[in-house]
Amino acid sequence: MRTRERFSLSGLLPEDISELLTAEPRYRSLQIFEWIHAKRISSFTGMTTLPSRLREELSSSYHVRGASLHALLQDPGDETIKAQVRLQDGQIVEAVVLTDGKGRKTACLSTQAGCAMGCAFCNTGQLGFSRNLTPGEIVDQWLILQDTAGPLSHIVFMGMGEPLLNLANLRKAISILSHERGSRLSLRRITVSTCGIVPGILSLAEEGPHVRLAFSLTSARPEVRKQLMPVEARHPLDHVKEALLRYQAATGKRITLEVVAIEGLTCTPEESRAIAGFAEGLRVLVNVIPWNPVPGLPYRPPSPAALSSFVSSLTKKALTVTVRYRKGQHIHGACGQLGVVTPRKTHREAGARP
Repeated sequence: MRTRERFSLSGLLPEDISELLTAEPRYRSLQIFEWIHAKRISSFTGMTTLPSRLREELSSSYHVRGASLHALLQDPGDETIKAQVRLQDGQIVEAVVLTDGKGRKTACLSTQAGCAMGCAFCNTGQLGFSRNLTPGEIVDQWLILQDTAGPLSHIVFMGMGEPLLNLANLRKAISILSHERGSRLSLRRITVSTCGIVPGILSLAEEGPHVRLAFSLTSARPEVRKQLMPVEARHPLDHVKEALLRYQAATGKRITLEVVAIEGLTCTPEESRAIAGFAEGLRVLVNVIPWNPVPGLPYRPPSPAALSSFVSSLTKKALTVTVRYRKGQHIHGACGQLGVVTPRKTHREAGARP
């Protein structure tokens, strides 16, 4: 086994592990991969099908996971769980488990520490950008959430950061998560959300993976969108729509348009008309997300009456519409809230099971 700087194996495919273990038979790399991802063993000593000699060598040279659970929080009002995950350099990122009405559990994972997009309504956007996460740091969130919340069936890359600005590492992480000898997660159960990075959308269309795609539209009026989402200046809506059309042509998949409903800004008759115009030619689902409050930001969620009227106006324009009901607000685990320090009283002991 070649001497390498001590790092984690959770971000490696079996063939990568085999390259490290040059003196071992190739099947050992598959065994190790299965222990990490299928059996979720977090220490080499627990990999009992490996020779004790190899387990000792691995323990002295590598980590199974590079990230660890810093704190675990559970919303007292629903089943939402948020994990604050500590990276090896001490930075904290957040990942969330959302449970729907059928009991299906979805992991919301982060791809960056902080975010460079600067969306005016999003807490993570106020933090600024620190760095991209490695494939292992992305995968570790999935493993840590399963340790604490039990089996999970879906993944949405809607946590901290813009996934398509970390596309190479995102691709590697998805390859690991969908591997047949690991978590075996179908691409149909993976959603990537983007604020509209055109080269990234085109790259996914041409090279894959062909996951479900969600576009954070929020406003289909360029002047309003530019006010709320600075990315509009670099990747205007007409360019994004062309990229979405190419993605849909390549994959045949319906695209989700995410609309953050903000009182007086994006929850108006003018907005519903603009969204209908943007959606022409696309097969879409419009997911309306009432704005989740972030301390210090000057916005308000729509009133129930305004939200109902907005949804009704979209439906009348022959659009399929869903409303994402709020979960995780008490622990700042809802859409747009990640990165907020949560009051101590909502913390649960790290490692405890819900």
